[in-house]
Amino acid sequence: MSDYSYITEALYSGETVRGMSLKPESIPCFLTTAFTMRGFKEVQETYATKGYTYVRTRNPNRTALGEVISCLEGGEASLVFASGMGAITSTLMTLLNPGDHVICNANIYGETFEVMTEILPKCGVEVTFVDYQNTDDIAKAVRPQTKLIYSEVLSNPTLTLVDLEAVAKIAHDNGALLMVDNTFTTPIAIRPIQFGADIVINSLTKFLNGHSDAIGGSITTTQALCDKIQPVAMLLGTPGDPFSSWLIHRGINTASLRLPQAMHTAEKLAKVLSEHRHVSRVNHPSLSTYPQKALADRMFGKNGYCAMLSFIVPEDLEKIDQFMLALRFPRYAPTLGGLHTTLSHPVTSSHMGVPDETRRKMGITPGMIRVSVGIEDPDDLAADFENALKVFD
Repeated sequence: MSDYSYITEALYSGETVRGMSLKPESIPCFLTTAFTMRGFKEVQETYATKGYTYVRTRNPNRTALGEVISCLEGGEASLVFASGMGAITSTLMTLLNPGDHVICNANIYGETFEVMTEILPKCGVEVTFVDYQNTDDIAKAVRPQTKLIYSEVLSNPTLTLVDLEAVAKIAHDNGALLMVDNTFTTPIAIRPIQFGADIVINSLTKFLNGHSDAIGGSITTTQALCDKIQPVAMLLGTPGDPFSSWLIHRGINTASLRLPQAMHTAEKLAKVLSEHRHVSRVNHPSLSTYPQKALADRMFGKNGYCAMLSFIVPEDLEKIDQFMLALRFPRYAPTLGGLHTTLSHPVTSSHMGVPDETRRKMGITPGMIRVSVGIEDPDDLAADFENALKVFD
């Protein structure tokens, strides 16, 4: 066990590139489709040692980034994919077989919901959705065929928290794996493996990259599971490319600076919005009114809870449109986790494919606005929201 913080360790991870004797301050971007060899002996040795051959199979930038992510998440190994959805689907395709059963959190990201309801059934996998706020309901949903329990740490966009330790116990008592999406929260706020998760997903496109210029995803788990998933990912064509991996590697090195600032700014904005006359509800774990406050305080550390929040205004789409136009800084974006604060409207974006009745059961109404908080001055951001909300007067 190292005497140093995992934040410091991560900063010095991924520096050594096999076959390169130089020690550059910044890892180069290997923009090549393949690595050449001379003669059968070198070819055989390279393949036998899982060296660098064809870039879809493995490449130095992906390897380096995976080492950093493993350090941050506290896992044995990580794989890097072309997107967060590529990470999710490749992992599910590897671990599940026809006849298997999955338990999934009912409050889940819209496209993950579509994978669970449209893709997995075509593969002969049955999925049961459960409200994870009641862990007894999760236990009741377990079957002999249950191979996987899936959840986010905080649901998107309602920010409902999951008791990871309790869910991990249910999974492991029944011989199942717990797969957790840590995109909203990131390992800067929480490390799900410490709470019993077997596989941790990150959409690297979001906060860990943080610069809104690269798409990628990752899984962190045991080396044995990575060894099973990597060949499937290669065949599905989902591994990340060198340039995106290089960009994300550059971005992830400042995550420990960017994210605490964004998380604490989110706390201030959540408080301001919670006191506003036109806001009926704010979802953020920092608030005293947060329904799972005791659990949140137990699970999260000093860096903060997350840089995401959502709030509800009257279900008047014209007024919501005017509100967005009145904001000086935040803009609408169908993503999250960049340097700038952005908005989305879940009913017309991430959850547009989810039936209205199902959305409302999740707590997602046409009046909900999701906010990804950036690194602006907290007072400037709060004042901007207060001014824009005047359109509801």
